Amino acid sequence: MLSSLTRLQRYYLAYTSVFLFFVLALAVLEEHGMPPRWVGYAFLVFTVSMYAVIGIFSRTSDISEYYVAGRKIPAFFNGMATGADWMSAASFMGLAGTLYLSGFQGLAYVIGWTGGFVLVALLLAPYLRRFGQFTIPDFLSARYGGNTVRLVAVAAAILASFVYVVAQIYGVGVITSRFVSLQFEIGVFVGLAGILVCSFLGGMRAVTWTQVAQYLILIVAYITPVAILSYKVTGMPVPQAVYGQVLKKVTALENELFDAPAEQQVRELYRERADRYAEKIMQLPQSLHLERQHLSEEINRLKAGDTQMREIVALERQRRDLPHDPEAAKARWENEMFSAVDRSKVPVHHAQAFPGETPEQQKAQRLNFLALIFCLTVGTAALPHVLMRYYTTPTVAEARHSVFWSLLFITILYVTAPAYAVFAKHEVLTNLVGISITKLPGWVAAWSKVGLVSIEDINGDGILQLAELSLNPDVIVLATPEIAGMPYVVSGLVAAGALAAALSTADGLLLTITSALSHDVYYRIFRPGASTQFRLVISKSLLLVVAVLAATVAAQKPGTILSMVAWAFSIAGSAFFPALVLGIFWARATRAGAIAGMLAGLGISLFYILRLEFSSLPWLGLSDFPMEPWFHLQSTSAGVFGVFGGFLVNIVVSLMTKPGDEAKAFLARIRQVEG
Repeated sequence: MLSSLTRLQRYYLAYTSVFLFFVLALAVLEEHGMPPRWVGYAFLVFTVSMYAVIGIFSRTSDISEYYVAGRKIPAFFNGMATGADWMSAASFMGLAGTLYLSGFQGLAYVIGWTGGFVLVALLLAPYLRRFGQFTIPDFLSARYGGNTVRLVAVAAAILASFVYVVAQIYGVGVITSRFVSLQFEIGVFVGLAGILVCSFLGGMRAVTWTQVAQYLILIVAYITPVAILSYKVTGMPVPQAVYGQVLKKVTALENELFDAPAEQQVRELYRERADRYAEKIMQLPQSLHLERQHLSEEINRLKAGDTQMREIVALERQRRDLPHDPEAAKARWENEMFSAVDRSKVPVHHAQAFPGETPEQQKAQRLNFLALIFCLTVGTAALPHVLMRYYTTPTVAEARHSVFWSLLFITILYVTAPAYAVFAKHEVLTNLVGISITKLPGWVAAWSKVGLVSIEDINGDGILQLAELSLNPDVIVLATPEIAGMPYVVSGLVAAGALAAALSTADGLLLTITSALSHDVYYRIFRPGASTQFRLVISKSLLLVVAVLAATVAAQKPGTILSMVAWAFSIAGSAFFPALVLGIFWARATRAGAIAGMLAGLGISLFYILRLEFSSLPWLGLSDFPMEPWFHLQSTSAGVFGVFGGFLVNIVVSLMTKPGDEAKAFLARIRQVEG
């Protein structure tokens, strides 16, 4: 009789074989004239249908199955599910894009995210599994006692997870709007339906088995195009081993392009544009009035003469699109000014470490690099949706082993991302920069409609210069097959992988949020006597509400995927890491210290992110009080201040208050050696 592990391996081997056969069949159909849009729809319908089938077959009405998959997930499959849960749209879409744009500096994400799992294995996973229960607020409440610490933990878990899930649903909107030609806002809600079919019926049990399926698709989708590109450029289909050769070619192309006269001219024109916007901002509100008056006079002059109607319509559109008040004008013109400033700068060489024109700038880059590694490492070790996965293993030893498998499966993607960035940059510098604007490939126009690619012939020479090309980091992975001229089926495969990455993480995050609300708030605090059936009804109802709310926020395009995810890491690390680590390894930590430390860490991180990134929002009322970054650190590194603040406040308050009697017994139980 086959063991359950062997049966699972056979099931997923068959599943992978069916998916690969499906991809090959689409490739043959495309060769015989199947339209690209149909290819996109086929991938969307087929993959989401498979996830839905797994979700339906994994449905459950058992509380333990719904919240922690019955604690029956083997280490190998839990590691694969954790890998999918972890490798969100940020990893799949944003990581290679950030490496493309920032080169060496982007390696902070690779180092920080992988290093975090070392902390998970050493400091947290075994103790959480030995404790049991369902959620991180459960653990903190049991360790420190009382419902106040539980409520603070619930608030922090919801905030960090909500910011994270908005990024995933935003990624779904980008994918569906490009590959199945849906409007972005509609694509967001179509993706939402895909998320719900995976998690609504079976909770953690359904999410786990769909995440295993999603990992298999996303890793195949991620490696395939860059392997093809590697073979095309170097003759070797192993990009991780040969991208150093291509990096040398990229460096030579950069040396040739960056100092070209046309590039210098374009950068100077952008510098002049930035100066004009700065002048207009300083002269508000008069400059806005003059702008509107000038356009009106020009329209009247053209109407009086013999002018083509489309020129008048274009000017009328410009007048209509002008900001309605000085505040809106300041916000818009500042964005335009900063965009022009960015384009006016000499690009950074891909392989250059800690770039900067002065020693101070280089020091700031080094500090940001190290700070971001710290925030991502600590944030990884504190994200509730990742830590919850270690409740699902049968034993403590399996929890440790699953961390190993998680890191292995994640590393496969992370060692490929730097190669992805280098090969994509080689294609852009070789085959796109320097060609005629009239001969731009079709993918440029397609991605321009989505708003992730921008082309502007600012010097009017009809040739695309590097500075005239603006690529959002979220587009690099999705567009690479088209940039390299591969069949559209490869683009569809990449889109299916990105969708799998976004859906898998969104499932885990939504389950974390609803578990915190239904289990920690409703059941633990308000109705401890609630029946099992009613608790599941509450959880599923909240899942719908939270999912729709997250999709509504994502439709507003609040930021790039990677920046939103980095904020979530800083929030989670600041709120949870000090309380968890001190709670496990320092018996003197008290309830008051934990509450004060969590509030302090969370408050510091939120303050820093809001002041640097959202101070221009009218409802915050902070636009008249700009703040300079502390120690030149970006908002993505807010957790540096939050984590240290959380540790400091927790320790000081704990030393000033009396520890509870239950702490020693609790620590003795979770630290005991099995057997």
